[in-house]
Amino acid sequence: MNIIRKFIKSESPSDKILETELKRILGYTPKNLFYYKKAFIHSSVKEFDASGNPINYERLEFLGDAMLNAVIASYLFKKVPKADEGYLTQMRSKIVSRKHLNELGLDLKLIRFVKSHVSVQKFGDNIHGNIFEALIGAIFLDRGYECVEKFIYNRVIIPYVDIPKLEGKVSSYKSLMLEWCQKQKKDFHFEVYEDSGNEKIKQFSVKLLIDSKQVSKGRATSKKKAEEMASKRAFYALQHQIENI
Repeated sequence: MNIIRKFIKSESPSDKILETELKRILGYTPKNLFYYKKAFIHSSVKEFDASGNPINYERLEFLGDAMLNAVIASYLFKKVPKADEGYLTQMRSKIVSRKHLNELGLDLKLIRFVKSHVSVQKFGDNIHGNIFEALIGAIFLDRGYECVEKFIYNRVIIPYVDIPKLEGKVSSYKSLMLEWCQKQKKDFHFEVYEDSGNEKIKQFSVKLLIDSKQVSKGRATSKKKAEEMASKRAFYALQHQIENI
């Protein structure tokens, strides 16, 4: 049974360092450092407040995700007034894709602030995007929506959002290939198996079959990544056949 411990706000040297680094990233000094400290606590730490509620970044990640989607949706709604719902949804998905959020978290080197009882190698790639969203959640609780909006404009929209480029960007080759196969009334499925090699990190291999014929292969550290890799290879192998996609 876990012992419930109260998370006490302190003025330790590490807090001062975090406050200084956050000021550089955010452009202002946090009012309540507690929210930001919480945004970087991994669930493996098993930290609890006085009421027994877990203290980690996961709830802030949920909140930050909602704030990010709201700001991006508002931006696209104003920026592309003639676009329909489908177009706006697709563009928002490209901007807030897990891959892009991971890149944003990496650019800010947020992983250096994470408090964890597991090694960095066991986090997985998505930790970078997760804590980026948790940081946005902390900003909202500390400073409100206007500061969240300003942060997202400065860190996401202004440096990275280019509407014409995004229109031609493929966010998911798997979805693209599935859509094409459905339009062409073709059977589309993967055969997935775990590699039994000697690597320390587990690998997944997949075969992409269209109408029972193998079109491509993919291999990665997760089933999802392997499927996406195989789909991308299939897309380029069949590109001359794919129209209006």
